[in-house]
This record gives sequence, structure tokens and C-alpha cells, in this order.
Amino acid sequence: MRTITFDRPEARNALTVEGLEALETAVDDADEPVVYLQGNGPAFCAGADLEAVADLDGDPERADAFARLGQRVARTIADSPAVVVAGIDGPARGGGLEVALACDVRVGTPDSTYGEPGVRFGLFGAWGGTVRLPRIVGEGHALELGLTGRTVDAEEALRMGLISRIDAEPRSVAAAIATNADDALGTLKRRLRDDDERATQERREAAAFGELVAAHADDVENVLE
Repeated sequence: MRTITFDRPEARNALTVEGLEALETAVDDADEPVVYLQGNGPAFCAGADLEAVADLDGDPERADAFARLGQRVARTIADSPAVVVAGIDGPARGGGLEVALACDVRVGTPDSTYGEPGVRFGLFGAWGGTVRLPRIVGEGHALELGLTGRTVDAEEALRMGLISRIDAEPRSVAAAIATNADDALGTLKRRLRDDDERATQERREAAAFGELVAAHADDVENVLE
């Protein structure tokens, strides 16, 4: 299992251009079957570094490029062959929440909190959040969270499906996933992430199942014994 740590605790792990590029490289270079994202210090990730946003000088073309970089990093996470688990302790805000939304599994500690506060200063999350958030929590929750800019705690995040579990040790969930067969993990991720039309998804699912049955015939026999 590869562990990637947001390591700017003095800035609540806010992401600069350099930080986004480093995150993209770390995920893209991973050859482990499971990647675990965590924050160093009291926050998971506060999102885009506001100084980096200010440095855009109100230029829409530069702002567009910054948003596209964040979107590309989120796609790299979502499309990674590895299962990517976000272990969220403390705040996940704005772009930090959007990075977590791109992950396959989100586990929050009891102290984790979540929000898209950009609307409070005239912005919104543009790293794929407007696409992923309604798919994960539903349009109603997504609109309410985005339009109010409010923060939700771990219990509310769990109820709306924003996270899948509350655990004081999120890393243990990633470690448990990593004990499973590498090829099965990758195959299951691809099938669950497949957004093609249903018949194509079902055909791919059946073919993938056949490949895994062939690869793990002995394992199945061992379970029966």
C-alpha cells in the first residue's frame, strides 16, 4: 500500500499548483494496488491555496487553467488502476473535499468535517466537484451544501453518503482492502467506475468475472475445503 500525505500543516494542507502536480505524480506512479491519502496535522486538506488563487490576478484564462489542473488530478485519482482511499481527519474543504470525492473510498474520523465554502467569497469548487458531488450524495444534498457553504460533521456526512464509514483509524480500512487479491481489486474498481451504457457494462462485467474465475480457481476450491 502506498501512502500519500498532504504535508503543509501550517496551511491546513492547502494545495498549490506544485502540490497538485506532486499529488498527480505520486498517484500516477503508484504500482501498489491500494493508495491511501491522508493529511499531516489537524486538517485533511483545506482545498486550493487562496494565495495561489489570488495570484491568478483575476485572469479568467489563468483561472481556467488552474481549474483544469485540479480536474486532471482528480481524474488521475478516479482513473488510477489502484484503489484510492481517503482517510479524512479534520477539515476537508473545497478542493480538498473534491480530491476526496475522486477517491474510491472515503473514511472519516469522528473529528472530520466537510464543506464547499467557496460560495461565501464568490467562487465554487471547480475540480470536478459539481460533477461528482451530486452523483455521490444526490442533487438535493449537493445543491444545499454548495449553495449554503455550510460545514457538516462526520455523522451527517455518513448519513448523506459523502463518506462510507466513520473510523478513528481510517488507515485500517485501506490496509484491510489491501489484503485482497490485487487483480480482483482493480477489476472491481473498473466495473464499478464504468459509466458506459448498461448493456456494455454488463458485457464487460461478465467478461471480467470469467477472467477472475480462471485466475482464482484454486482459491475458490480452497474456500470450499
